[in-house]
Amino acid sequence: MQNAPRVVIAGTASGAGKTTVTAGILAALKRRKFAVASFKVGPDYIDPGYHEIISGGSCHNLDSWITGKEEISRLFFRSAKNADISVIEGVMGLYDGGKRGISSTAEIAKLIDAPIILAIDAKSMGASAAAIALGFRDYDKNVNFAGVILNRLGSDSHEQMIREAMDKADIKVLGAIRRNENLRLPERHLGLVPAKETKSEVDLAKIFSSIENQMDMDEIVAIAKSAKPIANFNLAEGKNSVKDIKIAVAKDNAFSFYYEDSLSVLEEFGAEIIKFSPIYDEKIPDCHGIILGGGYPEMFAKKLEENASMRNSIKKAAAEGIPIYAECGGFMYLMESIEDLSGKNFDMTGVIPSKAKMEQKLQTVGYVEAEQLQDTILGERGLKFRGHEFHFSVEEGGGKSFGFMIEKIRTGAKYPAGFAQKNILGSYLHLHFRGSKVAAKNFVKSCRKFKNR
Repeated sequence: MQNAPRVVIAGTASGAGKTTVTAGILAALKRRKFAVASFKVGPDYIDPGYHEIISGGSCHNLDSWITGKEEISRLFFRSAKNADISVIEGVMGLYDGGKRGISSTAEIAKLIDAPIILAIDAKSMGASAAAIALGFRDYDKNVNFAGVILNRLGSDSHEQMIREAMDKADIKVLGAIRRNENLRLPERHLGLVPAKETKSEVDLAKIFSSIENQMDMDEIVAIAKSAKPIANFNLAEGKNSVKDIKIAVAKDNAFSFYYEDSLSVLEEFGAEIIKFSPIYDEKIPDCHGIILGGGYPEMFAKKLEENASMRNSIKKAAAEGIPIYAECGGFMYLMESIEDLSGKNFDMTGVIPSKAKMEQKLQTVGYVEAEQLQDTILGERGLKFRGHEFHFSVEEGGGKSFGFMIEKIRTGAKYPAGFAQKNILGSYLHLHFRGSKVAAKNFVKSCRKFKNR
């Protein structure tokens, strides 16, 4: 067993201020010279970017659906073992998740046995905030409920009113943050605008450190240190020390949705990850496989269209047989064109004979299970993978060579999706290779087959 001080920052609902509070705590801990590890519950790609800029380290996702419950403790320990304190940001409300609470903040907190601090948006309420906190504390007696942080308070009297109610309910107030529009982070259709598109590292640190004196950091640190020791896993550094395969991974403002620990699985099977930019680079690097992750190709469609040499390079690679795996935004980039929200069309690579069209309304969101409808670069027909979908665009003119049969976990609805043909596989599905190791192993195998051909 090993000590691993840790604390979960949960919320009453989306928008309660979890990211702001978490970033403020990370900034305060960094200023106090703590070595910090940060985590995000759920499949979110964007919030971890804010963690990384503030803490200066990597942020890892903890999701019991896409990686499986058995991996959660190992994933946590891998990063927490060298940190003084770990801070875990929750998802949505404390008890919200997939069907039957799959991968809720409460479930993850119990899996890693971590105390929970609840962020409450206290705007336009008084003593009712204490009633809300009581309900969250008592709903599940197995959660380690440590206290609350009050967010968006209007005045000293507002704070005092709620503090008195919390005292009556025997609930600790660990922070009282005043309403401040400067702390609101910019949003777009998929959530927060990625951190690297907003403020500089210095600006973000300055903003979030401004709330340090509005939180009881000594008590928050004490709560984190009160967490019980956790199992000391004997973690292998990797299955394959020889990196004989080069996989080019698209990484820039248009394609930024990756789980760091997911890519590391590819390295464990013998891959060297080489990052490149479809926006700025002239061509793909020398490689044996390509991964095009999710992101915001619709926001950078003009720049992607203008880089014709890169588009031609990818199309040529596809024709030569290089395995190409694409998720969501990368799937859109492989199509013939993207129609943005204004109705303007932009040429893409044309590898997949269909078009992407942005819609004003969210098309789908949630956990899914995907069954392969044919043999692909990820393995044989019939293989099943756990993942999630979240997109505003639709595919027009597709349906000629589906890759997956998708089943929504919440509703049970099923539909064929994606495109699979020879060395190409693209869809709106997001995978985490830590929970789909067979897919990672087979993709590296496909790349090795191409190399040896």
